[in-house]
Amino acid sequence: MKIEFTKMHGCGNDYIYVNCLTKTLPDPGALAEKMSPRHFAVGSDGLVLICPSETCDFRMRMFNLDGSEGNMCGNAIRCIGKYVYDKGLTDKKLLTVETKSGVKTLRLAVEKGKVRAVTVDMGKASTNPAALPMKADTPKIDAPVVIGGKEYRITAVSMGNPHQVIFCDKPEELPLEKIGPTFENFELFPDRVNTEFVRVEGRNRLYMRVWERGSGETFACGTGACASAVAAVLNGFCDRDTPISVCLTGGELSITVTEEGQVFMTGPAVKVYEGVYDDED
Repeated sequence: MKIEFTKMHGCGNDYIYVNCLTKTLPDPGALAEKMSPRHFAVGSDGLVLICPSETCDFRMRMFNLDGSEGNMCGNAIRCIGKYVYDKGLTDKKLLTVETKSGVKTLRLAVEKGKVRAVTVDMGKASTNPAALPMKADTPKIDAPVVIGGKEYRITAVSMGNPHQVIFCDKPEELPLEKIGPTFENFELFPDRVNTEFVRVEGRNRLYMRVWERGSGETFACGTGACASAVAAVLNGFCDRDTPISVCLTGGELSITVTEEGQVFMTGPAVKVYEGVYDDED
């Protein structure tokens, strides 16, 4: 089976995109596991399918490199906007995309006929334990917990998927390959959790590293950047209704948290190359 694909990234958070508007893939989770390993296959943080939707312009399905299906990915959904516009699948500059985390609205910034950046209405963040889900009776904002025998202070935020944000002085020095799985499988979160390690670099400016459930450390995480900005607002480090710069290993995103709790993310979307994958199985 030959599969045509496009490799794209948002701030280095790279995915393999397959147009499934007129076809289906029988086992996309297994395909993600085959195509994602670096050095041995295409190499990516996972697989994204662009599918038809009965209620929106398009539907997004995303699979982590371990084959598990994720609810949403902020960097990946920006690239969907670029994919469908640049390929002439739509002429709209305001799109709706159906995800497992609900409907997201994309506003495309177009230059010379190509999408250069995308703003995504990410919806409202939540600290409700049931929304994450999290085994707790009340929200955890700057709350002490013990992970791997050491105490940390976490702020738990749902962006349609679970995040725990930890503010620290030197996130760049943390051995994430070693400690990341412990955070991902922290017993407080029954569905596993994404973890952001964040340094406050100034008013409305953050530096972030992320360990994503199912993928490990990635160069960027859109929902993680949103969760970090929300956590920074809740902890008094950043302001509402003001663009917050979140610096990631792969680039920079601009996040705005409104007074009502709505979160908007703006960032780049980049096509790397196109190819054909020969799935011999």
